[in-house]
Amino acid sequence: MDFGKVAANEIASVDFTLPKDGKQTALTLSGHQSVKEPAFYVGCAKWGRKEWVNMIYPLKTKEVDFLDQYVKHFNSIELNAVFYSIPSADLIRKWKQKAEENSNNGFVFCPKFSRTISHIKRLKDAEVPTDLYLSSIHEFGQFLGPCFLQLGDNFGPKNFDVLENYLKLLPVDLEVFVELRHEEWFTDEIARARLFEMLARLKKGAVITDASGRRDCVHMELTIPEIFIRFVGNGQEFKESDFARIDEWVGRIKNWLDKGLKKVYFFLHQHDEKDTPILADYTIRQFNKHLGANVPTINFIEDKKENTKQSKLF
Repeated sequence: MDFGKVAANEIASVDFTLPKDGKQTALTLSGHQSVKEPAFYVGCAKWGRKEWVNMIYPLKTKEVDFLDQYVKHFNSIELNAVFYSIPSADLIRKWKQKAEENSNNGFVFCPKFSRTISHIKRLKDAEVPTDLYLSSIHEFGQFLGPCFLQLGDNFGPKNFDVLENYLKLLPVDLEVFVELRHEEWFTDEIARARLFEMLARLKKGAVITDASGRRDCVHMELTIPEIFIRFVGNGQEFKESDFARIDEWVGRIKNWLDKGLKKVYFFLHQHDEKDTPILADYTIRQFNKHLGANVPTINFIEDKKENTKQSKLF
């Protein structure tokens, strides 16, 4: 992901402090009680990374089998693959079968709306591609998590009515989170309040994107008692900084859980994705330790090798 990327020599000057909660968050969580067993989903944005062979995928794993291996390590994926074209029902059934045969962790796919709908049609006259998209992803069945609708950088508040009308046409039982990137959604106080009130009224979530160069997108507004966070790390060179950012998120999520947050979807990105499993594993361990999550940690190939060596010594 290149969104929000800054030059390496600028990262040290970025203020990664999480902003205070937005006004809508207090309204959304008002009157809620902490739930006994909130749900946690942690994953990546893609499974097709050759760099993960001999890292989390066994040596000689073929690309066609990457998803089979991915679902053994993670309980969710932010499915960006369907953004580039509306998937066929056959393709979705194929992916579902891989999850059925290889996962035992309550795995869910969280598909992005296809760009035909969001970026080409810009939500206008988009009924046909939307119907095709929904018909296909319905094939995920019990493996379907929330969908997320990402709008382009040039989709600003002047499109408020277009966005609201589109969301109203979606099935009421479809879980949807909306990601907005135009700066005025966050800097214009009237547009901001109107946006998050509308999402809350329609029971749609608001994606929070934590990227180095777009701190305005860390809006901290909850419109439903669930969160969908897209966290963009800066790679192994800045591992300690990224880990510290995760730690701060743990503290904020703990606060929201105490106030009634029910579900956490947390997806890890990096501009170079080769080390994303390391960042994901740290996130899972912190969630398990501090938030009472019970998400399986990542099984790294090197750890298995080390365990084998140790067992031979005794």
